[in-house]
Amino acid sequence: MKNLSLILLLLVVAACSQQDLSPTQTAKVVVESFYSKDNQKLKEYTTVESYESFLSIQDLMTANTSGKSNFKVLQEKLDGDIAWVKFTTSYEEKPEIFKLIKENGRWKVAEKGLREKSPF
Repeated sequence: MKNLSLILLLLVVAACSQQDLSPTQTAKVVVESFYSKDNQKLKEYTTVESYESFLSIQDLMTANTSGKSNFKVLQEKLDGDIAWVKFTTSYEEKPEIFKLIKENGRWKVAEKGLREKSPF
């Protein structure tokens, strides 16, 4: 009985520690994992297409970057399972915009459609 209680307690703790991130938190994780080249984390928080796109430009974009991202959200819009986050970082001069979709209950950075416009 004691072992069963310990196992149940560990399962509850593990389930609680895997909380879903908000779109803003997800965007920050993607930016920081991209520039630190933590590709395992980058893959976890991006769609397959976005991950491949990020990998194709990662070496070029991260060549002369270091230090903290200073990630700052300028705007966020949530519409059901789609979110948009406009943000700045110390790595880029102009603000950037991520489109995020909810995939299997988790927010992931996704590719913007060919003629799709952000709400900002």
